[in-house]
Order: sequence, then structure tokens, then C-alpha cells
Amino acid sequence: MDSTVDKGETLFVCGGCNAKMGPGKLENLLKNLHQDKQPDVMVDFETTDDAAILKVNDDTAIIQTIDFFPSMVSDPYIFGKIAAANALSDVWAMGGTVVSALNIVCFPQEMNQNILKKILQGGLEKVTESGGFLAGGHSIQDQRPKYGLSVNGIVDPKKILRNNTCNSGDDLILTKPLGVGIITSAYGADAVSKEAFDGAVESMTTLNKYASEIIKEYPVSACTDVTGFGLLGHLNEFLNGKHSAVLNATDIPILPSAYEAADELLVTGGGQRNRKFLDGKINFTFDDNALEEVLYDPQTSGGLLFSIDPQYTDEVLGKLNKLSLRSARIGKVVDKEDKEITVN
Repeated sequence: MDSTVDKGETLFVCGGCNAKMGPGKLENLLKNLHQDKQPDVMVDFETTDDAAILKVNDDTAIIQTIDFFPSMVSDPYIFGKIAAANALSDVWAMGGTVVSALNIVCFPQEMNQNILKKILQGGLEKVTESGGFLAGGHSIQDQRPKYGLSVNGIVDPKKILRNNTCNSGDDLILTKPLGVGIITSAYGADAVSKEAFDGAVESMTTLNKYASEIIKEYPVSACTDVTGFGLLGHLNEFLNGKHSAVLNATDIPILPSAYEAADELLVTGGGQRNRKFLDGKINFTFDDNALEEVLYDPQTSGGLLFSIDPQYTDEVLGKLNKLSLRSARIGKVVDKEDKEITVN
């Protein structure tokens, strides 16, 4: 059969990272859940970082992460690739190398099993491309297909990249364009072109492995990947209440048609949750609701956001922009101001 699933089988509705719980709800749920700190746990959920890290010895630490979601596309093979690329990304955001992965599958018993085969094939290909080994997995019956990975990686404990250790004066660099949530939702409503959708798919299926290999050559002060909380939500975590950021709107890379779709009010529920959570923290110095929506938009398998001393910016961007997707300097970390983030 053709890999495209008829909309009657509903592989996609509010899928990808748009399906994540809002940051406010998660914050309230987790604030009273604590364990005694273990000496070998270097990173856990208390710092809202991208993955957990457990120290093995002075030279090696294990990165452990998990991510899965419903699909935001109708092609199961593409869904498998996107979900795997998204789950693998946390390892690279922490400065690590992928070692192994396990499939996580939710699938209706009555649905065509060939659809599941195509999902798993897409995931396998991305794990293989990552350099890791797909060692098995776990499946359950569910009314709606969901897929992702549990991933293990390794990192030198002295070279871990954190998401909350930026410095005032750092440049902010983003390695993928924004807008995939808006475009995939709009495409499902036949409101953007196939060309625009294909551009979003290319971005979501591109591994952050290649950007990570480049930035590990430089003294990066902080790094995260931009996913369900959107650029502004993840940047808010990045600043950690200690700094502010000033973004240059014209420098932020945006996928073709994303701005236009947002201007037609083709926006996402996840974007509205992100906007609500960040209420009062963002200063837009101009009136452009469509751009705001793009910056709040949940990104599935989004790019890396990292901060670095400006003396390295041109050199690292020169290398990054030899890759298939455009990276850009989007702003700067500054001393704490009244607003967390200003967008000029």
C-alpha cells in the first residue's frame, strides 16, 4: 500500500511536540516530587534540562532521555523518522554521543500493521544514521498511534552542555528555522503548499548530530534543543532567571509559508499554551502577531539553540552554514532586565 495514510485513519491531530503538556502544568506537577540527591546523578529533572546524566567515572557519564508523541504527518515512514530524530536530539543538546535506543510504540490492534512497520522502519533509519544501535523496545495497544525512543548516550563529564549556564554578552545561535508546528497544522487543513510542507519535513528529519559535532569544537557556554515550548519557552529556561535576552526579529530563520500561515491565524494549541505561560515575560517592541505566533510555536525536532562568546560566532556559523539547514545569530544574552526576552 502507499505509505500515505488516509485522514480517516487519523495518524495526525495535534501531534508532534504540539501534543506536549504545557510548561506551567508540568512545573506545578513536578515541584513537590523529590528524591534524595544521589552523588552520581549530575543532571536530573529539577533543572528542566534536556536529559538526565549519571556519572560512571571521571571520563564517562551516561545520558538518558525519552520522547514520544502522536504523529503530525500522514505518512507513517516520515513520522517514524521525525519522532526518532526528535528523541535522539536530547543527547546532542547535552554535548553527547548516541549509543543505543529502544522503541516506544502505542498502536491500535485493528489498524493495518503495515503502517506500524513503516513507522519502525523510519525510526530505525534515523537511529542507524545517528551511529547508535536500536536494541528493541516496548509496545502497547492504544486507540491512537504514538511512537518515540528511549535513548542512551555518553559524554565526558567535563564537557557536558547545560541549558542554563549562558553568560551575559554571549551571542545566541539557532541551527534550524522555526515554523514546523504551524506548517504541519496548516498543511493538514490544506492551507499551505506541498513545497512548504516538504521544507518542514526536511527540517524535522535532519539530525542535530551534525550541528552538534561542529559546536563541540568551541567553548559553548549553554545549549538546548528547541521543541515543544517553542523558541521563547526554551530561551526562557535557558536564561534561568539570571539573565535576559535581546532578539533581532529580522535575523531569526523562519520556514517559508510559516509566517504567512500565522498571519492567517493558522496557529497551534501548543503555541497558545506557550504564550499563556510566558505572559508578562516577553517584550515585543513592535506589533506583529504573526511573528509572535512563530516564536511561540512548538517545534518538533527543532534545532539547537546555543550561546557562545562573540569572538567565535563568525567561525562557528561559517561551519554550520555548510550544512543543509541555515543557522543564524538571532540575538544576545544581556544582564537581567525587567523582561526576560525583548524582541526588536
